[in-house]
Amino acid sequence: MKNLSASRRHFTAVIPILGLLLSQAASASQGKAAKDIYPEPDVAPKEIKAAIALAKKTNKRIILDFGGNWCGDCRVLDKYFHDAPNAALLKESFILVDVNIGKFDKNKDIAKTYGVPLDKGVPALAVLDSKGKPLFSQKQGEFESMRSLESSALTDFLKHWKP
Repeated sequence: MKNLSASRRHFTAVIPILGLLLSQAASASQGKAAKDIYPEPDVAPKEIKAAIALAKKTNKRIILDFGGNWCGDCRVLDKYFHDAPNAALLKESFILVDVNIGKFDKNKDIAKTYGVPLDKGVPALAVLDSKGKPLFSQKQGEFESMRSLESSALTDFLKHWKP
């Protein structure tokens, strides 16, 4: 009986500490809530126009990243864009424009203009030259399963398409 009483006291003392730790973890996770990658869908035409103007001045290529904030593979792609050496390659050679497709119901006209078949999945990328002319668009959902790819797959892509 003595051991049971000691165990209860020990357990009673641990509960407040456990509660505090759980509270801190919950607060930290709320502070780290997933940020939106893709802006509101209606800004895409303006952002693409601005990217083309900047690309002409800087002789960079443009990457259009079609996806949605709900898309886990899109979030992985965004993480990979910020990994080394991808972040440096992106900064040096490209202008990235995130194009929000909503729930596959927004910016379909932009995807069609640049030859991106959204029905193959997202994320989907298109590469434009410094004048806005399409050089490449993913036709087969190549990055649609980004979670199963390594960051190096994006590195290879960026190296291949840099000017």
